Amino acid sequence: MTTDKQFLDHAYGLDGVEKTRDFYSDWAASYDAEVAANGYVTPGRCAAALAAVADPSLPVLDVGCGTGLSGQALAAAGFAVIDGCDLTPEMLEKADQTGVYRRTWVSSPDAGLETSGGPYGAISAIGVIGAGAAPLSLFHAILETMDPGSFFVFSFNDHTLDDPAYAAAVEAATAADTHRLLSQDYGDHLPGRQMKSTVYVLERA
Repeated sequence: MTTDKQFLDHAYGLDGVEKTRDFYSDWAASYDAEVAANGYVTPGRCAAALAAVADPSLPVLDVGCGTGLSGQALAAAGFAVIDGCDLTPEMLEKADQTGVYRRTWVSSPDAGLETSGGPYGAISAIGVIGAGAAPLSLFHAILETMDPGSFFVFSFNDHTLDDPAYAAAVEAATAADTHRLLSQDYGDHLPGRQMKSTVYVLERA
């Protein structure tokens, strides 16, 4: 089993749903402490970016909510109605303990993106899509789920952006005039690892 201090060293080489679920199940107990020790700031950056363009009364679906760090950042930015879903039950147990979610559920890639608690005025996928995590197909599923006038805040870290397909997917969405790029900001992700990320906000046309 991976020891607590080593999880981040192995997080970006995962491949497949089962390996990803097992890895994050093992990491759930120490996840918050390890990423905090490395200065994890992307949740706060994403929440601030969304709050700059969206009414905080809008209900938010926090996709890949993990232990709830993203939901806590959204709540701190003023969003009051937040639902969360995640692949890993052990992570969701931690998320429920934060008290910021109206409801949570275990998501399954085979079942598609569940939005039964909606409609949602915003969707977040904070540190979720990319290397060692959810595939690019989740990005496309979220785009298809969005209602007109709704927002999508997400981040791609340096490891993810090494694959040009991710930036190309954003460009394709905006080029098709189905979504507008409201903001794009490159900044700190895990300063303790000298890693950065780009935070994006899209609006459904």
